[in-house]
Amino acid sequence: MADIGHTARQYDATMSIDPVPLSAIEFSDDEVVPIKELTELYESVDWTSYAIDPDGLAKAVDRSHYVVTARTADGELVGLTRCLTDDVHICVIQDVIVRPDHQRTGIGSVMVGRCLRVHEHVRQITLMSDDEPGVVAFYRSLGFTDPGEKGLRHYVMIG
Repeated sequence: MADIGHTARQYDATMSIDPVPLSAIEFSDDEVVPIKELTELYESVDWTSYAIDPDGLAKAVDRSHYVVTARTADGELVGLTRCLTDDVHICVIQDVIVRPDHQRTGIGSVMVGRCLRVHEHVRQITLMSDDEPGVVAFYRSLGFTDPGEKGLRHYVMIG
């Protein structure tokens, strides 16, 4: 089996993750987000399987190990990313969400970059995403690869 430890990552933890165009966005770690705002954010990207159960969504976010939020200067929630981890061997980056009108501005890169920095000591960082070309290009730009390219398989069971 291929070793995909953190030393093989292509992400450069020293690169700037707060470029000038993002100066109007405030990023926060582990903010408690009201259920209504969470639901609206998930609905904005059509993640209705999360949004139909606001209490379950709030519980999932609350139980996450690390949460990054992004807000505009007027306080609007425009992004959220969360991580689940044992803080040694595995970290799953979950729910990289940016409101459609704020996508392709660097917000997602900043949020994922913060997750990578906080968990740089963890051996394996993983995430699962859609196979849409823009999404694939985004994650590849951050140094992620398809597990198949490392001789690995990724299995999932969705209920």
